[in-house]
Amino acid sequence: MLLSRENSQLLIIDIQERLAPAIQDSQRAIHNSVVLMQAGARLGVPLTISEQYPKGLGPSVPAIRERAVGHCIVEKVHFSCAAAPEVRARIAAQGASQIVIVGMETHVCVLQTALGLRAGGKEVFVVQDAVSSRTAENKAAGLERMRAGGVHIVTTEMVLFEWLQRAGTPEFKELSALIR
Repeated sequence: MLLSRENSQLLIIDIQERLAPAIQDSQRAIHNSVVLMQAGARLGVPLTISEQYPKGLGPSVPAIRERAVGHCIVEKVHFSCAAAPEVRARIAAQGASQIVIVGMETHVCVLQTALGLRAGGKEVFVVQDAVSSRTAENKAAGLERMRAGGVHIVTTEMVLFEWLQRAGTPEFKELSALIR
């Protein structure tokens, strides 16, 4: 099953100021998340951003926060966005059947969200080069467990080009520049 922008929603999980410095290769995950935010904004893909207990972990990092539109940032205390009533309601309101997930940490909040949304009937895509954990082992274990649970593991470029569907469009020219 390929992604389509018409059926997708981008979910950014807990890329926060006090958490990101402890995360392995966090700048790569942030950069790729921003690429997908920009592509999604241009292509009309709805966006939801979760923040895990921002009083303790701080707000989303500036690169994410600066690109947030409207009221897309939702606070939570549940590890799983699928268990957090406010986030779950926002996801449901968007009506997308495909949820593209980026964020932190792969083996905790990303994993629990992905498996929870999958159990709820969503088709879930986790972007492996836009998620991370404190250790490589935890990231790898989280990705392996999600794959075994029926979650699609994809890359930033896979998402971008599936959303675009074809070359030769103004969107292609503009958005392909994001990955050069």
